[in-house]
Amino acid sequence: MLTETSDAAGDTSALALKILVAGGFGVGKTTLVGAVSEIRPLRTEELLSEAGQLVDDTDGVDQKVTTTVAMDFGRITIRSGLSLYLFGTPGQDRFWFLWDELSQGALGAVVLADTRRLEDCFPAVDYFEHRRIPFVVAVNCFAGARSYGAHDVSRALDLDSGTPVVLCDARDRDSGKEVLIRLVEYAGRMHTARMLDSVG
Repeated sequence: MLTETSDAAGDTSALALKILVAGGFGVGKTTLVGAVSEIRPLRTEELLSEAGQLVDDTDGVDQKVTTTVAMDFGRITIRSGLSLYLFGTPGQDRFWFLWDELSQGALGAVVLADTRRLEDCFPAVDYFEHRRIPFVVAVNCFAGARSYGAHDVSRALDLDSGTPVVLCDARDRDSGKEVLIRLVEYAGRMHTARMLDSVG
């Protein structure tokens, strides 16, 4: 999504890009949006309930007590004239119907991955590959988790050649910002290549 916005001086040359933050349940999507957002993030978290235990797989994230039920929203300025609007998707299967709405007009997506539950990000990878939405895989490096290199993760997820895999700490603003910059650069190259293909 390319949106022109006005700044305080009335300059309408500023661009706002829509970015999705996706991945499995408990992988750190809300944390990432909150860490990088320069505004107070909008969160739609609710306490996990006993009823949800029947449908939400909390294996490996036993300490998690809340879950996103609609989306997270934040904003970050990458540089003068370029802002990113961040939309964190809900991770559980029962909320996937929201993804189509959230993905409309998105420039690209960050798929957060946890190497302890790598299979949980397969649905997000499949979703963006099938819709040809550029994405990067950001491996959230949790304390105590076995570390894997970017190449190992790329191979395990059977990613298309060239899809970036980066290591990050979702709690750290600078780390999250680097992931977003990498996505914008990659998505820009992908969109340019598609435009050239369409006129070639």
